[in-house]
Amino acid sequence: MQHPSPEARDPKTKRAQSVRLIAGLIVAMAGIAALVAGFYRLHGENVGLTVTRTMVGTTPVTVFAPKNGERAPVVVVAHGFAGSQQLMQPFATTLARNGYIAVTFDFLGHGRNPVPMRGDITEGLTITSALLRELGEIASYARTLPTSDGRLAVLGHSMASDIVVRFAQAHPETQATVAVSVFSPVVTADNPRNLLVIVGAIEPSMLSDEGLRIVNLTAGGKAIAGETYGKFGDGTARRLVLARGVEHIGVLYSQDSMTAALDWLNSAFTRQSSGGIDRRGLSLALVFLGLIALAWPLTRLLPVTISVPAGANLPWRPLLIAAAIPAILTPLILWKLPTDFLPILLGDYLALHFAIYGLMTAAAIYYLDSNSAQFGVHRRAPTIRWKAIGIAVFVLTIYQIAAFGYPIDHYVFSFYPIPARVPVMATIACGTIIYFIADEWLTRGAQAKRGAYALTKFSFLLSLTIAVLLNPQKLFFLAIIVPAILLLFLAFGLISQWSYRATRHPLPGAIANAAVFAWAIAVTFPMIVR
Repeated sequence: MQHPSPEARDPKTKRAQSVRLIAGLIVAMAGIAALVAGFYRLHGENVGLTVTRTMVGTTPVTVFAPKNGERAPVVVVAHGFAGSQQLMQPFATTLARNGYIAVTFDFLGHGRNPVPMRGDITEGLTITSALLRELGEIASYARTLPTSDGRLAVLGHSMASDIVVRFAQAHPETQATVAVSVFSPVVTADNPRNLLVIVGAIEPSMLSDEGLRIVNLTAGGKAIAGETYGKFGDGTARRLVLARGVEHIGVLYSQDSMTAALDWLNSAFTRQSSGGIDRRGLSLALVFLGLIALAWPLTRLLPVTISVPAGANLPWRPLLIAAAIPAILTPLILWKLPTDFLPILLGDYLALHFAIYGLMTAAAIYYLDSNSAQFGVHRRAPTIRWKAIGIAVFVLTIYQIAAFGYPIDHYVFSFYPIPARVPVMATIACGTIIYFIADEWLTRGAQAKRGAYALTKFSFLLSLTIAVLLNPQKLFFLAIIVPAILLLFLAFGLISQWSYRATRHPLPGAIANAAVFAWAIAVTFPMIVR
């Protein structure tokens, strides 16, 4: 018969265990409550709508329409670079709830569109022509929908702002254009008709300057944000709206953005509506906070994998050295190297950046470990349970990809890959695995410094920034995803920290994070044939 250890019989230990158990249950219940509330609210955004998914040729299309079946104008809603039609759902549901027929789609090379873009992204004309043709095909299909009254407007974000402007110029029957985060050199004083420009107030100033330039073509050089110039009747109406407190992605969820777009289209089509505005920003926050909260008690169920906590255990001085060297050298090494070997834009560069960064981090750890006496670091021979590590890796990876993947794919952007992206994902994972294993080992250990993980993530983002500054023409679009990478570091960094406390080994969190980063990169960036 087994007897409990003295520690287990100790009242203080039993009390601490009870407190941890109660805390875990409270957090789990709070996480479940947040999930239920978030999904309930998200479901409510489509109440009263008919949502139909179809294909126009090889292009995935979604039609949002009121269930009442009344004839109404059609608004074709186009996403930006490295986006997909899910990103444009807030605009689509807002318009459909207010009586319009909204049509979203995946551009060539984006989302679940299996046909890649063709051409040089820096040259632009070939790809622009192809995207323009595709938008034309979707618009033609949209106008033939049974409840379409034949009238048309277009709305586009970022890259698509220029595409919808060019489309409207070539199709004067387009009664209104909404350009979000705009940059379009082809706008004239009277074309396209009834142009609304929306820019996030904390987006780069070049975009708000571009918006003012466009409106000034009508306003005679005296334009200010929030004022309407010209007349809807003759198609000369122009307006710049600065959406408060949002950046390049947040502008797609802003109440200011959707209210301005709806009011503009109502003015252009002389309609009135009172169907409300999509408010999924809070709903998505509840869902993802709920998933992160649930991860805390769930990771505590993971098995212990090693007899003593594993990790580099570095003091601040060697830790700073190990963080700084790869951050500076990686972009310099890749500066002039050819990096175009994958059929998705920038995925190949990121794979190499992760790999080289990770290799240099591993080399720094090896050197510092070999000279550990110099830094006062002492090692103990551990006993590792590899089966337990395998179980922890499997559970964490499935949770991060499946649990987070469902709401992302349904409400944020295309997350479930088409077959053509799977080999790309595997290739990128070769780089992310090297990086995350080295980084997790560097920042973990029984005597690991508080803030070490934040330091190395800041160093990596700084390294990407240096890379963009060295080669802005080729890597400019990396700057767009830095906020997204930061959010991934924060969310999955917390989960890897909790898994480390439970398992005592960096490997489960490292491999799970490597998998989800490779997955996210492979499904996000557009496929392109150069």
